[in-house]
Amino acid sequence: MFGGQPPLWKFMDSIRSEGLQQGEEALSCPEEGLPRPSDSSELVQDCLQQFKVTVAQLQQIQASLLGSMEQALRGQASPVPAVRMLPTYVGSTPHGTEQGDFVVLELGATGASLRVLWVTLTGIEGHRVEPRSQEFVIPQDVMLGTGQQLFDFAAHCLSEFLDAQPVSKQGLQLGFSFSFPCHQTGLDRSTLISWTKGFRCSGVEGQDVVQLLRDAIQRQGAYNIDVVAVVNDTVGTMMGCELGARPCEVGLVVDTGTNVCYMEEARDVAVLDEDRGRVCVSVEWGSFSDDGALGPVLTTFDHTLDHESLNPGAQRFEKMIGGLYLGELVRLVLAHLTRRGVLFRGCPSPALLSQGSVLLEHVAEMEDPSAGAARVHAILQDLGLSPEASDVELVQRVCAAVCTRAAQLCAAALAAVLSRLQHSREQQTLQVAVATGGRVCERHPRFCSILQGTVMLLAPECDVSFIPSADGGGRGVAMVTAVAARLAAHRRLLEETLAPFRLNHDQLAAVQAQMREAMAKGLRGEASSLRMLPTYVRATPDGSERGDFLALDLGGTNFRVLLVRVTTCVQITSQIYSIPESVAQGSGQQLFDHIVDCIVDFQQKQGLSGQSLPLGFTFSFPCKQLGLDQGILLNWTKGFNASDCEGQDVVSLLREAITRRQAVELNVVAIVNDTVGTMMSCGYEDPRCEIGLIVGTGTNACYMEELRNVAGVPGDSGHMCINMEWGAFGDDGSLDTLSTCFDASVDQASINPGKQRFEKMISGMYLGEIVRHILLHLTSLGVLFRGQQTQRLQTRDIFKTKFLSEIESDSLALRQVRAILEDLGLPLTSDDTLMVLEVCQAVSQRAAQLCGAGVAAVAEKIRENRGLEELAVSVGVDGTLYKLHPHFSSLVAATVRELAPRCAVTFLQSEDGSGKGAALVTAVACRLAQSTRV
Repeated sequence: MFGGQPPLWKFMDSIRSEGLQQGEEALSCPEEGLPRPSDSSELVQDCLQQFKVTVAQLQQIQASLLGSMEQALRGQASPVPAVRMLPTYVGSTPHGTEQGDFVVLELGATGASLRVLWVTLTGIEGHRVEPRSQEFVIPQDVMLGTGQQLFDFAAHCLSEFLDAQPVSKQGLQLGFSFSFPCHQTGLDRSTLISWTKGFRCSGVEGQDVVQLLRDAIQRQGAYNIDVVAVVNDTVGTMMGCELGARPCEVGLVVDTGTNVCYMEEARDVAVLDEDRGRVCVSVEWGSFSDDGALGPVLTTFDHTLDHESLNPGAQRFEKMIGGLYLGELVRLVLAHLTRRGVLFRGCPSPALLSQGSVLLEHVAEMEDPSAGAARVHAILQDLGLSPEASDVELVQRVCAAVCTRAAQLCAAALAAVLSRLQHSREQQTLQVAVATGGRVCERHPRFCSILQGTVMLLAPECDVSFIPSADGGGRGVAMVTAVAARLAAHRRLLEETLAPFRLNHDQLAAVQAQMREAMAKGLRGEASSLRMLPTYVRATPDGSERGDFLALDLGGTNFRVLLVRVTTCVQITSQIYSIPESVAQGSGQQLFDHIVDCIVDFQQKQGLSGQSLPLGFTFSFPCKQLGLDQGILLNWTKGFNASDCEGQDVVSLLREAITRRQAVELNVVAIVNDTVGTMMSCGYEDPRCEIGLIVGTGTNACYMEELRNVAGVPGDSGHMCINMEWGAFGDDGSLDTLSTCFDASVDQASINPGKQRFEKMISGMYLGEIVRHILLHLTSLGVLFRGQQTQRLQTRDIFKTKFLSEIESDSLALRQVRAILEDLGLPLTSDDTLMVLEVCQAVSQRAAQLCGAGVAAVAEKIRENRGLEELAVSVGVDGTLYKLHPHFSSLVAATVRELAPRCAVTFLQSEDGSGKGAALVTAVACRLAQSTRV
C-alpha cells in the first residue's frame, strides 16, 4: 500500500534494485544482487539498452493510453481503436453476503487449457470453502479447429468434472470465464471480436459465445445448467478480491495475455445510455498500439516477435507484457547474442532457434537470484546449450531486462486507469484496491514489486493496495454469478416494496372523482373531509387596481409589515419584526398591542403617519371566516398561545388594539390565508389565475367557485373563493386503498393521528419520514446497507424532505448523493445509493401525482361550472417542496394533463404571495366597493 509522492531521490534509492537508475531519468534492468558479467562488451550494452525505458517515456504511454480510454468511452474511437472500453454489464462489486454453490468454466485464462471449478460461497461470516477444480489440456487441433469442436470439448470436460462431484444434475448456475476480446450486450450475452493467445477456431468470431456453450451443453445432454454470466478473467480477478478496508474496483491480469478492468461511472460510458450507477469496463489494453507512445520503446526483437506471431500488427502492447511472449523475447535476444558469439561460444542449440522453446516459467526462474547459478545452468542445458559461468550471468541480465520493461510498461498503463478513476470520482486522493492475477503476477515477485514502485512514481496521488487473486479468478466468476443473483432478488424485493407507490391512471382518476364528490358535499354543507370554507374574496385582480395598501403577514415568531404600491406594477417595501416569546405566550391584548406598535413604527419610517390606508391581514392560523374582514381563530399553532384569542374574531382584536393606540387610523379590509394570497398574487400577473396551491411543509388549495353553489352564503350570481383545506381529504377513509403500511407508521407517530391524511401523503413535513420508514424496511430485508441497522436511521425526522430534492437533483452525481447519505451515518455501497434514489423518486412521484389529481378535480369543477368544452386556467403556486424539488412541478403538470385533458392549465410560481396577496385582496375589495357605490 502506498500513497502520496515521496522525494524522487528517495524513491530511486529505495527501489534501484527494481529497475530505477539515477542519471538521465532512465529506468534500467535491475542488477543489484545479480552477478555482473566481467566483460561488458559494447554489443551486450547496445542490446540491453533497447529495453531501458525513461520516466518521460512511461509518462507518455500513461497519457496516451488515458486519452485512448476516454476517447473510446465517449464513443469517438477510430475504426481500429487503440483500446476497446467494453462494458461487461457487471454493475456491482461483492457485499460479502453472497452465498451458494456455483459452477465455473474457464476458457482462455491459462492458454491451451480449460478449467472447471465447483465454488461454494459462504458469505463474509462463513468458513471459506476451497474450490474444487480440474484442468483439461486443450489439444492443438481443437484450438485451431472449428468452434463446434471447441465448445463440444468444453461441454464434455464440464460433464466429466461434474460426474465426479456429489451434485444434482438439475438447476446448476454457471459462470463462464471467456478470456478473449468480446463485445458484451448483457451479462449473459457476449460476441467474440477476435481470437488471441494462439486460438484460431473457425465460425466463432462474431458469434455469441454463451449461446455456443449452451448449444454444446444441450448436445451433451447430461446436466441442466443455466449459464448466468459470461466473464473475462480480469473481471473474475477483480470480483474475487477479498473484501478489505477499501473497495476493490480494479482487476489486473498478466498471464498468457494481459488486461485490466475497473468500475467506471455508467454515465461516462456512451454506448450504455445510462446515467446512474457504475459498470465494470474491460479496457482490453493488449491492443494498445499508439506508435507515438510505444514506438520509442519497441526493440528490434519486438518487431521480430510480432512479424513471426499468428497476428502480426495486432496486440502490440500485450506482446511486450504477456507471459506468452516474455519467454519468446528472451529467446530472440539470446539467439541474437549467440549468433554474435557473445553467448555459448556462438553455438546455438536447435531449441534456442525454435519458436516457443523458452517459456515464462524458464524466465521467472532464471531471473530469480535465489535460484542460483546451478539452477540456471540446468535450465540452459535442458535447452541443449552448454553455458559457461559468464553465460549464466548474462542470461540472467537479459531475463531481468525483458521482465523489468514489461513491469514498467504495465505500471504506466495501470497508472492511466487509476488516473481515470480518480478523475471520474473527483477525489483528491484515490483509495482503491487492485486485484492481481495471472502467472506473471503470481510467479514473478520482482515483476510485482517493480510494478508497484513504478505506479507509485507515476500516480503519486493514488493510495493503492495490491491484493493477489487466490484462485486465478475462478472464485470471482462465481462471485459475478452470485452478485447477479443477489441483485435480482433485491430488485424483486425493492419493486414489491415500491409497487403501492406507483399509481396507475385508474387509481389517480379514482382520487380525482373522490375529491370531486367531497368538494360537492362540502359546498352543500354536508359531512365531508373537505371543509370548503368561503373566504369572502369575490374576485381576482383585473389589472385596474390602483393605490397604496398596507399588509400584515403573521404566521410565526417573526411577522412582516408591508407597504404595497399598486400602479401599472406592484412595488413592495417591507420590514420584519420579531414577536418575543413572552408576547406570543402572553395575553391577547399584549400580542395585538405589540402588532399595532410595529405598524406605527413602520408608518413613521415610511412617512405614512396620519394616513388611513386599507390593510390586508394574512393570518396563517386555523380560522373560520364569517366575512372578508371576519375570521374566528379556531386554535393557535406554531408556538403561539396568547390568551383570550381562540374563538374570537382576530380582526376585531386588531381593531380594538388600533383604538387603544389613539391618533392611529387603520382600515382593516380583509383577512386572508396564505393559499388565497398566493392565488391573488399570481392573479395580478395573469387574470386567468383562479386556483391557488400551496405545497410546502403542509398543503392546501383554493379556487373561484360559482356563488350559487356555496351553501350558507347569500346570493346566486358572481364568484366566491373557496378555501378547500384539502390536507384533510381522505380523513373519512376514502384514501385507505392507497395508504401503505409506511403511511400508517408516519400517521400514528404524528401529533394528529387519523387527520390530514392527504397532507401526510403529499407535503414536505412527512415525505422524508415516509422514505425513512421504507429504508428501515428494506434494511430489515437485507436489501439495503448489507442488512445493518443504524441508530441514526432509527431516529425520527432524521431524513429531511430536503434530502429528496437534493438526491433527485439532475445536477448531482451519485457520488454527491452518496455523500449526503453518508452524512446520515449510512454504510453505503453504490447499489444502496441507486436504491435510495429509487425510493425517493417513488415517494415524491406519488406525492406529485396525488397533488395533480387534486388540481385536475378543481380544474374540471370550474370547467363544468361554466359549461365550457375547453377551459384555460392558471394556478398560482407557492411552497418549498413545489419550488425546490427538481421534478415535482413537472409531475404535477403531467398528471393534470392526463386527468383533465380538456383543461389547459398553466402553473405560475408566486413571489411573496402571503404579503402581496393580502394587499391585492384588499385592493380588489376596495375596487368592488367603489364600483358598488358608483
